[in-house]
Parts: sequence; structure tokens; C-alpha cells
Amino acid sequence: MSTHKALPGRILSLPFLVFLSIFLVGMYFLMQRFVFGMGEVSNLNGGFSWGIWVVYDVVIGSALACGGYALAFTVYVFNKGKYHPLVRPAVLASLLGYGLAGFGAFFDMGRWWQFYNIFLPNNWNFNSVMLEVGLCVTAYIFVLALEFAPAFLEKIGAKGLLKVLNKLLFLIVALGILLPTMHQSSLGSLLIAMGHKVHPLWQSMHLQPLLALLTALIMGFSIVIFEGSFSAVGFKEKLQTHLFKNLSKVIIWLLLIFLVARFATIIFQGNISHLLSFDTNSLLFILETALFTVPLLILLSPANRSQGSRLLIAAVCMLLAGSLYRFNAFLFTLNPGVGYSYFPSAPEIMVTLGLISFEIMAYIVLVRTLPVLHHEKT
Repeated sequence: MSTHKALPGRILSLPFLVFLSIFLVGMYFLMQRFVFGMGEVSNLNGGFSWGIWVVYDVVIGSALACGGYALAFTVYVFNKGKYHPLVRPAVLASLLGYGLAGFGAFFDMGRWWQFYNIFLPNNWNFNSVMLEVGLCVTAYIFVLALEFAPAFLEKIGAKGLLKVLNKLLFLIVALGILLPTMHQSSLGSLLIAMGHKVHPLWQSMHLQPLLALLTALIMGFSIVIFEGSFSAVGFKEKLQTHLFKNLSKVIIWLLLIFLVARFATIIFQGNISHLLSFDTNSLLFILETALFTVPLLILLSPANRSQGSRLLIAAVCMLLAGSLYRFNAFLFTLNPGVGYSYFPSAPEIMVTLGLISFEIMAYIVLVRTLPVLHHEKT
């Protein structure tokens, strides 16, 4: 019989205190941003109005938080209930990741005190891709909170509310699939809207939404394996290798579709010359492609899929590949025009590291206090 449990043990460990220190330093610089303005702590400029905060915290961070989205497809759409033990920790990671992505978009606003305008219909610009992304991300954060609510309700013994919530689960899950599909594909549409500023190796006028969605799903399944592996080691729990092994079969098809679509785009748009130029952009593309290809080769072997260490290596490669793909498209190879350059300042980097540290700390606290991780009862 299976259930969920809160993990015993103390919260204030040495790693937790290290993350707390990084978080406090990051918050110091973040307060400077709110008090003295964006220019006080960042290297953003007219050409690079989006720096590491938006590209990592929002564009990449939301994809890293797609574990709940990927498992929602697997468990509820394809009726693979055997993966249910992985759902609750994945939803928690998604909630934390999307919550910080939403916060990242907030503190990256020039006039952050006017953030409420996005929720006022009279101010909506229906030609803006970012409007759809902003509203969908906000709505999805609330959906994830509802999906994770059973863990809290079980903790406080609110059986009546839990029963009502379970009856509404079909609607919550449906929204939890629709909303990420919309805003992840819209991030691809955003690259189309950016036009010639996006390097030809990352620009597709037809398949961009599909490529963005595929990378989100690849990173979503990969983060489930990654988090599951490290949670098993860090919290001394049983590694769910048999479940990860079956998930890897889905990942193989996602990787194949992505690579075929990616190279088909390059060929049909006549951009092979950019690939063979062997300049910085070309080398970044080759590195990115290698990071997508290596896990495919690993996962194609049934023997490798049965080894937790090989699955972890594949997951790390895919997370790096998806992150590099989005960094390349939105930042590293972006050409905003002559005279513009950007490299993140130390405060920008520390704010990002501080938010990552907060996410890790929150995960530790919640799995220690709420029934999140799967447990086999005998």
C-alpha cells in the first residue's frame, strides 16, 4: 500500500545554512533594485532590456518547473497511474519554480509598482505575446497551488475540503495541462516576434512554438528524474528507477521529434551556411545539439535505462541542453543592433542565485513538514 509522508529530520542543516546565506546576499541586492532602480544593480540597456533575470528566472525557470506539467500528461491524460508516486513532489517543484518565475517577471519590471495593470482588462494589448504569457503564468501558479493543496489539507486533517477538492480534480488538471501548453508555446512565438534579432540558427517562422513546447516537456521529464534521484540520495529514500526507466521511453520520442524538427527548419530555411561557419554562434549550436544527442544515445540502450546513474547523466544533459537552447535564443546569440553589449553584473547573478537558494530551502522545509514524498506502507 502506498501513501505520502513528511520526512523526519532537522531542517537547519549545514547545506540549508549555506543556501540561506546566499539568499540573504541576493535579497540585499534585490532591495537595492527596488529602492534605487534597475540601473543601480544591473547592466541592462536599451538593446538588452532583458538580461539574466528574465531569461533564467522566467524563460528557463518556467521550463525547469514543468515536471508537474509533464507528469499531468502521463498520469491523467494517458492514464498511467503507476507514475502517481512522482506527481506530488513534481507539483511542489513546479509550484516553487513558477512562483519564482512570476516573481522574477515582477522585479524585472521597470515600474514594478504598476504591476497590477496586467490584470486590468482595459489595459490589455491583445497583440502582445507577453500578455498571454503573463496571464497564463499567473493563472497556472494558482492551479499548481490547488494541485498541491491536498498535501496541506492532509496535514491539517481537513477531510471535508480534501473531498471537495478531489471532486474538482478533473477541472484543475485540465487547466494544469492547458495553461502551460499555451504559455510555453507562446515563448516560441515571442522569438518569432523578435524577428531578425534572433540568430537564424534559432529562428523559425513556422515551428518555433513547437520547439519551445518540446523543450519544456523534455526539461519537465528530465527534472522529475533529476529531483527524484537527488531526493533519494539526500533524504535516504528509495530510488524510483523502474519508474524513471519507463519515463525515458517517452523522452526518446520527444528528443527525436525535437532534433528532426530543428534540423528540418535549418535546412528548409537555407541556414546550413550558418551551421558550417564555425563561429561562436555555430559552436554554441553544436554544443547544444551534442547535449541533446548524448542523452538520446544513452536512453536508446535498454541496459542504460535500467541504471539510475546513467538516467541521471541523461537527465543532467537534457536540462543543460534545454537551458542552453533558451539562453542561446533569447540572450547569447541575440543581435539587438550595433553598439549594444551585455554581461550580467555581480548583483544580477547574486539575485538569481539567491532565488535558486530560496527555492531549494522551501523544498526542504515543505518535504520535511508536509506529506510530499512517496512512501510504501507494509
